[in-house]
Amino acid sequence: MRILMVLTSHDQLGDTGEKTGFWLEEFAAPYYAFKDAGATITLASPKGGQPPLDPKSDATDAQTEATERFRADAAAQAELATTHQLADLSVNDFDAVFYPGGHGPLWDLAEDADSIALIEAMAAAGKPVAAVCHAPAVLRHTRDGAGKPLVSGRRVTGFTNSEEEAVQLTAIVPFLVEEMLRQNGGDYRKADDWQPHVETDGLLVTGQNPASSEPAASALLALLKH
Repeated sequence: MRILMVLTSHDQLGDTGEKTGFWLEEFAAPYYAFKDAGATITLASPKGGQPPLDPKSDATDAQTEATERFRADAAAQAELATTHQLADLSVNDFDAVFYPGGHGPLWDLAEDADSIALIEAMAAAGKPVAAVCHAPAVLRHTRDGAGKPLVSGRRVTGFTNSEEEAVQLTAIVPFLVEEMLRQNGGDYRKADDWQPHVETDGLLVTGQNPASSEPAASALLALLKH
């Protein structure tokens, strides 16, 4: 199992002057789920190198078993510091792709031509695509072979409007994940705020929030082992 994990390179939270990036738990939990399952993991980002970490995901109350494992794992930290540039990679070299969230992807990966092409090629090749929390933003412009939005008519989830309201960023983000998925024709489903929730529709896996990151990784592994 060769799994590509794609992280954001964007570190500015709109024009607030605050930092954003990827959410540590949403990277660490899937990373170790894949690693422990024996997968070969490749890390990439639009700019390559060290992806920006959302400082809020580094706060004490955001830590989990997986984030603590990452903090003690020098090899994983070195790997994260040297992500490949997304444009340099070929779909042929991977069996699946996983996108961790954080607010960063709303700005860069949602609009990134290399990411859009990668997802469309993965889908066309019958390879699973997974994204958690804000990362379903990467599906904003992706199309299927018939030119329809990739999420159209499919069960999907992602960070809810009410969760965005709870973190007080509704007016800051470029778009709302839940709203975008609905506008693209997705059959959007959700659990209560902050509860784990994953939707698998065919080879598309989406998770609602940070608590859904490990279940989303497990759902992707299940597709690969099928």
